Amino acid sequence: MSRFEQFTNQWLPIIGESVIETFQMVGISLFFSIIIGIPLGILIVLTRPGQALQNVVIYQVSNLLINIIRSIPFIILLFFILPFTKFIVGTTIGVKGVIVPLVIYTAPYIARLMESALLEVQNGVIEAYTAMGIKTPSIIWHVLLREARPSIILGLTISTVGLIGATAMAGMVGAGGLGDLAYRFGHLRYEEDIMYATVLILIILVQGIQSIGNRLAARIKKD
Repeated sequence: MSRFEQFTNQWLPIIGESVIETFQMVGISLFFSIIIGIPLGILIVLTRPGQALQNVVIYQVSNLLINIIRSIPFIILLFFILPFTKFIVGTTIGVKGVIVPLVIYTAPYIARLMESALLEVQNGVIEAYTAMGIKTPSIIWHVLLREARPSIILGLTISTVGLIGATAMAGMVGAGGLGDLAYRFGHLRYEEDIMYATVLILIILVQGIQSIGNRLAARIKKD
């Protein structure tokens, strides 16, 4: 039996399970982060000075909250909110136990990227729709979000790549996934083949997601 066959027979089921856990963490966390991050990004844009719903208090508080969370490294945030995570989901380990910190870490990041994307929309376009008497909700949906679609997709792509990196770090504290696989077997047990396989899979995942995001953004920009 070749070394490759031996490696496949021994580790393929474990690697497959780790990949599934990584997809679960990324998919669930990204879903909730988008639900929180996109509205938060829109809120920041609309409440900033000179915008339709300008409100200094809401803007400053939201802006400060995002900056505070983004300034905390994920691994520190993970430990810092352990009591809150336990209160929300009942556990601090496994895929379930890492969803809360992943969402708290990623949502402000998406909000900031969303803000940058929406601010790229020319004010003249918004002013024209406002002058025609179009209501703010319609302007958000039909102007801001529509015009900023390529930038939003690129922003979500960057967020997804960052989220994959965060899940790898979460693996060091028992969250499962590829990070846990690399740490337990590749680092602690000196299984170099596992470490190389994990790195290769992560590279393939990141490159695949980035390529899909770039192509989708470019296609929408042409429409």
